[in-house]
Amino acid sequence: MPSTDRGTEPAPARSPRPAGGGGPDSDNVPPSLGALVADARAGCPRAFEGIYTSLAGQVASYLRWHRASDPDGLTNDVFVQVHRNLASFEGDVQGFRSWLFTIAHHRMIDDRRRANRQPSVQREIGDEDELGLGDVEEDAFAVLAHDEVREMLAVLSPDQRDVVLLRIVADLSVEEVARLMGKREGAVKALQHRALAALRRHIDSRPAYV
Repeated sequence: MPSTDRGTEPAPARSPRPAGGGGPDSDNVPPSLGALVADARAGCPRAFEGIYTSLAGQVASYLRWHRASDPDGLTNDVFVQVHRNLASFEGDVQGFRSWLFTIAHHRMIDDRRRANRQPSVQREIGDEDELGLGDVEEDAFAVLAHDEVREMLAVLSPDQRDVVLLRIVADLSVEEVARLMGKREGAVKALQHRALAALRRHIDSRPAYV
């Protein structure tokens, strides 16, 4: 007969925790980005697929808003580089996002330089294109259609547009944007303030439809 003394009863055996999961309902709870990065660094292919699924849309959107020649192809190039160098990455989730979009930003600049060396007619982004925006600031983009956002971004200077896309689409901090753009944090804050002010003026100047 088992002992009734709970203090001497052995603890029940625990089954090993699967990578990126945990608990009986883990199949229904997607792993966090931090868990995916940790598992991908350990060599788990499914974890890297999860990273791609979570962030590829935002990377493609960032490249698309910059009129990259082949945003989907460049997105794949970005993730190839991430996969190649992932074992050497050190940092938290925000650091990973910053690293990822730094790679995307450099790819965008390289693409822009190639386009300047060999001008070509680039098509407009059509309505059929998928344009995920990621997390978007309420006062600028939340209620706007994609065509309207493109029109709004056109009123900004290149530096203002870079700051808005890095802060909103890439979700980077002011410090990270400043480091990426080679500017002081105060300059980035000023560019963001002027950009949002310009966007608000543009919204206010639009005719009201009833």
